Amino acid sequence: MNASNLGNYFEDFETGTVIEHTLSKTIFESDNNFFSLLTMNHHPVHTNADYARHQQHGQILVVGTLVFSLVVGMTVPDISGKAIANLEYESIKHLGPVFVNDTIYARTTVLAKKESRSKKDRGVVFVETIGYNQHGQDVICFRRKVLIPKRQHE
Repeated sequence: MNASNLGNYFEDFETGTVIEHTLSKTIFESDNNFFSLLTMNHHPVHTNADYARHQQHGQILVVGTLVFSLVVGMTVPDISGKAIANLEYESIKHLGPVFVNDTIYARTTVLAKKESRSKKDRGVVFVETIGYNQHGQDVICFRRKVLIPKRQHE
């Protein structure tokens, strides 16, 4: 058995590559409830089935920042597992609703990479990640810059 290689080195990333992440997650009611409690987001559209039934979508909506957090987590084995730091998140877009019992998947496109000018042992990888549901509908999109070590310097 081989040990898991968590993350990739700077040299492993190629601009234009699309990574279909292997992790996925069905969001259960308990996930949404715990996250709502933990983050103090007590809006009834996330926690009250009767209230939500009378709103636009007619059912409980999963908290958007839970969806964001899950999709970021799904990318760790491929994108940021070896990261020195996540430098920046930008352009976070909620593209569609997520409901209890939806299953979320993710794919990431490598947009660019740039070697560090100040430290030769690392570089910045710029990626865009899209989270989508079991119906193939995109539900979230965001970009981030990740500081990644180079292989030869590890």
